[in-house]
Amino acid sequence: MTRHDQAGLSGNDQITLRSPAELADALPYVLGFHPDDSIVMIALHGPRGRFGGRLRLGIPRASEEWPEVCDQLAQCLVAGSERRAGRPEGTVLFLCQEPAEGESGQDVMERLRPLAQRLRTACGGLEVPVFEALCISDGRFWSYVCPDRRCCPPEGVPLTLPGTSVMAAAATYAGIHVRGSLREMEARLEPLAPPRAEEQERALDAAGGELVPRILGGADCATVREETLVLLGGMLARFRSAPPIADPVATDVRDDGLIGDEEAAAVIIGLQDRLARDRAAQWMEGPDAEAALRLWRALARRCVGSYTEHAAAPLTLAGWVAWSVGDEPAARVALGRALCADPEYLFARLLHQACNEGLDPELLRRSLRRERADRALQTAVRGELERLGAAAAAVPGGSAGSGGSERQRGGRAKSPGAQEARRRPPGRTRMRRRPGHRGARSRH
Repeated sequence: MTRHDQAGLSGNDQITLRSPAELADALPYVLGFHPDDSIVMIALHGPRGRFGGRLRLGIPRASEEWPEVCDQLAQCLVAGSERRAGRPEGTVLFLCQEPAEGESGQDVMERLRPLAQRLRTACGGLEVPVFEALCISDGRFWSYVCPDRRCCPPEGVPLTLPGTSVMAAAATYAGIHVRGSLREMEARLEPLAPPRAEEQERALDAAGGELVPRILGGADCATVREETLVLLGGMLARFRSAPPIADPVATDVRDDGLIGDEEAAAVIIGLQDRLARDRAAQWMEGPDAEAALRLWRALARRCVGSYTEHAAAPLTLAGWVAWSVGDEPAARVALGRALCADPEYLFARLLHQACNEGLDPELLRRSLRRERADRALQTAVRGELERLGAAAAAVPGGSAGSGGSERQRGGRAKSPGAQEARRRPPGRTRMRRRPGHRGARSRH
């Protein structure tokens, strides 16, 4: 489930929607994309029905699930609204689904009528009436509430042409654009299709056989982490030098050609290490952000076959970067896909909740910047200690001052590198094994 607590238009942009047709036209601008196969609910506040929190969920295929889902959706929308803007005075409801083969839009509307009625009953039970309920299908909309055949005839009403409404003009003026359909956004994160998928899976098998024992063994985990980050740095440089193309599909095809199967497999396995993933998350702003977002999408597409669960790491990173640069719809889609790949992936769950709660990503950016600065400082200090140690070793007698060496003073000589290795925490590494074997998830 995805909650959308911020409108596509800012709070200063006031647009009055007076009819079901204007509501239907406004939906993609409010969400930032065209919702496919979705239930969308928007809370209304105040005497003029100001848009508040919003919520989207895929329409359950089994009608037996509808009653429970409707109750949960109504409770979630009301509870979330109460936390942010007070209890809503009402809600508007949208059911969006394209016809199946042999169906018409009107058939879809009639098939989903019990779902709309159950949602209205669930909201009414919480004393939050549904002021309007629309079904959008096959380029038309129908109202489940309005009985006036003059504005809502049984055959439906055609949607306005894209870009011709007042809402479209206001969104254009505000610099907001619709990113296409939800299905198109999710397609950019889908695994590669055969025959590329078979080649990539063989590379993942080989990389897993080599790297997993090194990571789980603990002693070589830090080395694998550094190797992973070096590989990612080279990929990021390649993506920066190849700017995106206007067509997103063409961009993805070109980006897929920038990565080899073996190096993709190595970094996918390496990103299962939490510390490697956290350090990679620091490519979140400035000139790195756009290239990093394309890189994480490309790596998510390489998680094929039995390695689809490994996509949780690159999908979460894609969601984080999208959220960091202000693209909340893309962030929610990527984080939702990450939770589909691994519902227990904590980083994705926390980011998804923070994005839905309307938190400021700058809080996390500050933390990541501090970590980057701390690591740079540690590197500089370690280098200076090593330089001083080399200088001391070059002095006759092995002493750089009157105090003598550690051993001469009765202590044991400790190299800066040994001290750093002793201090450095190994972190927790989360690895995933191929399905069908015991121990599908082992942690170090």
